[in-house]
Amino acid sequence: MAAQRERQIVETPTEARQAEPGPSVLALLAVSTGLAVLILGVVWFVFFRT
Repeated sequence: MAAQRERQIVETPTEARQAEPGPSVLALLAVSTGLAVLILGVVWFVFFRT
């Protein structure tokens, strides 16, 4: 459990890492991957189409 010492909160490394990535992290990953695929498709279409 977090303790307060001299106006600072002191936590163990395990306690400090307890946050879980929410659905916004998954959405960001999905959107950025989709944009990367779209951009690479446009680059391929413009430069490498025969």
